[in-house]
Amino acid sequence: MKKLILLFLILSGSIFAEHLCFLPKDIDKDSFRLFCGSSNPELAVEVANILGVNINKVDVGRYNDGEIKIRIDENIKGKDVYILQSICSSKKASVNDHLMELFLLVRACKRSSAKSINAVIPYFGYARQDKKTEDRVPIAASDIAMLLECAGVDHIIAIDLHSPQIQGFFHEISIDNLMPSTLFIPYFERKNIKKLVVVAPHAGALSRSKSFIDGFAKYGIETTLSMIVSHREKNGVIDSLYLIGEVKDSDVLIVDDMCDTGESLVKTSQKLKEKGANKIYACLTHPVFSKNAIQRLQKGSFDKLFVTDTIPLKMDVPDNILQISIAPLVAEAINCSIKGDTLSNLFQP
Repeated sequence: MKKLILLFLILSGSIFAEHLCFLPKDIDKDSFRLFCGSSNPELAVEVANILGVNINKVDVGRYNDGEIKIRIDENIKGKDVYILQSICSSKKASVNDHLMELFLLVRACKRSSAKSINAVIPYFGYARQDKKTEDRVPIAASDIAMLLECAGVDHIIAIDLHSPQIQGFFHEISIDNLMPSTLFIPYFERKNIKKLVVVAPHAGALSRSKSFIDGFAKYGIETTLSMIVSHREKNGVIDSLYLIGEVKDSDVLIVDDMCDTGESLVKTSQKLKEKGANKIYACLTHPVFSKNAIQRLQKGSFDKLFVTDTIPLKMDVPDNILQISIAPLVAEAINCSIKGDTLSNLFQP
């Protein structure tokens, strides 16, 4: 399995480059502290290396009964604190473990008189429950927002939230939702693809697909938009798919925020092949990859499937799955936050 830190792509071709060319000396390294939980330490190390700092010391352990034990091993009084933690599962811990780690890290910082607490959440778990669809159920995304606000978080940096309205669940603090299309698009420019159909696999992916189309336009890549309409027997079980648009004799890019079981993605790729698509690519921000998703994806009709490292991969993946690091994007967001600069340029495709 290959993983790319796309600094070389960004600095040599992307419109993002002019905003990423900062040097570690540009920031006051003593004014802030960078911590991470146990959900994604490799990403945290990459971010720290780009910023030119070390990850500050924190002990994230367990009591014998599994309770989480947190201890921050240095003085943070009056410092701006950045905590990098995805709310995801990993090889050794559950989604709930990592959520509790984040909560207790925030509380420890709050009780230690940090100047500000900034939660960097590459993958915002529980985001799929963003509305009430039946009786007597929570709106989990809103409830997690309430939990983080009550804990004492001052600012959140997230990557590709499942739905934009989640930003509205935070009433007391600011949240920045960064899109990774800037990291994906240079690959297609280098492949010299002249005609590309961007496919939204469901209606909720239309705005995300539009951001890719806008980005491709800056490279002079001709794109059109198509959409898949699916009928589900029940949650996670697809009965039938319908394609709106034309993909015959075109290269195709499927754009979505996550891949969980892989069923929808594989069936979408098969439908596109049936409709005459040439090469099929997919850009998926969050590789949830639960249960037998990897085995299922091997049966898909993909030439290349791109994911990021917002969630660490729990197993080896086929050669046609390529993981791209979001460390440059996260590092620049932290850099802008520390310096008090606008993050608006990071929202551009």
